[in-house]
Amino acid sequence: MGFLTPHLDKIYAATRILAGLMFMAHGLQKIFGLWGGVPAEAPAFIKWGAGSIELVTGALIAVGWFTAPAAFLASGSMAVAYFIGHVAPAKGNILPIVNKGELAVLYCWVFLLVAAKGSGIWSVDGSRAKG
Repeated sequence: MGFLTPHLDKIYAATRILAGLMFMAHGLQKIFGLWGGVPAEAPAFIKWGAGSIELVTGALIAVGWFTAPAAFLASGSMAVAYFIGHVAPAKGNILPIVNKGELAVLYCWVFLLVAAKGSGIWSVDGSRAKG
């Protein structure tokens, strides 16, 4: 057992909240043009499709409401983003360090973990289960 084991539930909840907020920020960037927005030549499905998924699922994950389905959708969208936005332009190179897809891979796996584990403490889902 590690020395942080007694705090595992809190660390997981903080990780879920932080990942959700950061993902939501990507949606705000795409849809509302915050923090530089997306390039003008980006396809509409990036701005509206990916941006909507990031904004909505990020918010749901952060507050812990419908967490598992939202995280599963977010994970799948990051898998698609990785192959379309990183592997294809890199002429099929699947290594994230080469195709600059580390963030997409990390989001994909973190959200897959959240989908499997659920919302945990400090969540709307958790509060509703108690009441």
